[in-house]
Amino acid sequence: MVSFVTRADRDAVEREMPWAARGVPQTLYGFLSRTRDLHGGRNAVSYQILSDPGSKAETLTWAELHARVTRAANLFRSLGVGENDVVAYLLPNATETVVTLLAGAVAGVVNPINPLLEPEQIAGILRETGAKVLVTLKPFPKTDVPQKAAEAVRLAPNVTTVLEVDLNRYLTPPKRWIVPFIRPKVAVAHRAAVKDFNAECAKMPADRLTFADSAGDRVAAYFHTGGTTGLPKVAQHKYSGMIYNGWLGGTLMFDETDVLICPLPLFHVFAAYPVFMSAIWSGAHTVFPTPAGYRGEGVFDNFWKLIERWRVTFLITVPTAIAALMQRPVNADVSSLKTAISGSAPLPVELYNRFKAATGVEIAEGYGLTEATCLVSCNPPMGGKKVGSVGLILPYCEVRILHVETDGTVSYECGTDEVGEICVSSPGVFEGSTYTEASKNAGLFAGGRFLRTGDLGRIDGDGYLWITGRAKDLIIRGGHNIDPAMIEEALAGHPAVAMAGAIGQPDAFAGELPCVYVELVAGATATPEELMAHAEATIPERAAVPKHLEIVDEMPKTAVGKVFKPDLRKRAIRRVYDAALKEAGIAASVAEVYEDKRRGLVARLRREGEVDEERLGHLLGGFTRPWEWAD
Repeated sequence: MVSFVTRADRDAVEREMPWAARGVPQTLYGFLSRTRDLHGGRNAVSYQILSDPGSKAETLTWAELHARVTRAANLFRSLGVGENDVVAYLLPNATETVVTLLAGAVAGVVNPINPLLEPEQIAGILRETGAKVLVTLKPFPKTDVPQKAAEAVRLAPNVTTVLEVDLNRYLTPPKRWIVPFIRPKVAVAHRAAVKDFNAECAKMPADRLTFADSAGDRVAAYFHTGGTTGLPKVAQHKYSGMIYNGWLGGTLMFDETDVLICPLPLFHVFAAYPVFMSAIWSGAHTVFPTPAGYRGEGVFDNFWKLIERWRVTFLITVPTAIAALMQRPVNADVSSLKTAISGSAPLPVELYNRFKAATGVEIAEGYGLTEATCLVSCNPPMGGKKVGSVGLILPYCEVRILHVETDGTVSYECGTDEVGEICVSSPGVFEGSTYTEASKNAGLFAGGRFLRTGDLGRIDGDGYLWITGRAKDLIIRGGHNIDPAMIEEALAGHPAVAMAGAIGQPDAFAGELPCVYVELVAGATATPEELMAHAEATIPERAAVPKHLEIVDEMPKTAVGKVFKPDLRKRAIRRVYDAALKEAGIAASVAEVYEDKRRGLVARLRREGEVDEERLGHLLGGFTRPWEWAD
């Protein structure tokens, strides 16, 4: 591990040699084999199905994980999976999920799918990727994943084999004895062969691949972005991008003595790449608590004790989880903890301060995206952090702040602290071919080289990257992307609705929550309750159902008649902040919301009496949008 404390440290890494001269393995199997050879006897992965810190856990060493991955890759090849064929998985976290992530990419192209999606959305992804094999759960109490998988495969006849993982093996008696009697029945209407994943793996050799490993770099993973509209965009990831992420984390952040706790799902790039690929390069130990991670029963209540049990050094987290943890006392020995790394959504300053006060540990916020095979920047875990920024741009990653035309032509490059679109080039960016569907790559690359992220931001004089907004309209609810078009289209289907504009309104827990403003057809009548009922009935994803619906006399519009969403965002910030101030009994209100070139939308407050400045700071610090006094 090299020093990563300052911008000079980052630059020194690049000056040592070009990326091409680093000599990293070219394939994922070579990458994993290197770690087996260096750290074979050390712990690689631990998993516990229950959150109790004293409950049974399964731990694999790097040698054992290598053997499991080898067996599974051989199994996938025996089922007809070639280098261009897809192994999809619809799984919560488990040891088998880790194995499938790696083995699917060794044998073919792995395609993780979010189990929270609806069957029709899952089927759309399976059809888009042409998946041959699906790894999913065997029917099990308290989960609907097997039911979703069965329906999705019925709608995606390209899937020829379903491999089932039985979570019952992780339980101890008497729970293990009870499950066979209460296991749900799942109606299967598809024609795919259904087999037991572990039983089939056990038939395969563990000491060698039965096929030749790839000759070099290739596409090895498909990660869907959103998938909320039934027409998901699927990002392609190459070995080189996956290994680059691992090299970054294993070089700048972790070594073989570190223990990472990752309660994030392995269908998301944050857990798959910055976390687990970094663990592979460094030889660090990763702990996955419960199938649902942070969503698991009792996880938040037991979390500090889990850190004590595993002597965790790095906490992998997101702002919503930090908010939940701060509602619980630190009731265990967390002295092993060095730092926490947060991503997926902006981190409110107040959460950073509360976490540091409660644990003595600082959070390092970072930035990445699925289209770039994740990592772009990070605040140095052991160095200077600028709270509110997403840190220093990582080695071998170039970021340009640009003004770009729709076709990708660069109008001009922004100067220091000037806001523009964040555009990225790195070993994780697949130039020209980010998405599987060629038409979706049109205009995606600025100047033909830099991936347009759709995020607005600036780079300050010290080289730190700040995100100020989004050029695209995605609503990010607790790190989950929601396409506002889905909300707008559902409401447009109501006969009384002339126009709908959906945005993300500020929320101190989730970062953003979906909110929609509606203009009615002239002469029509409808109540917010009626329209909300229509939204609940027609929006296909529960997380996208608006938390606030408001009827306006006239929607703010652009010169060409499109909904002008900045005005809607200003209105939502004013409403949410005013409600929070009133509920807290703070004598202040929002005088206006204006757009600052450096900070984005800013709430300007007016005093309406004596104000406890510290209480106000704590309250509004829980949101990600900045504020200031009008006087």
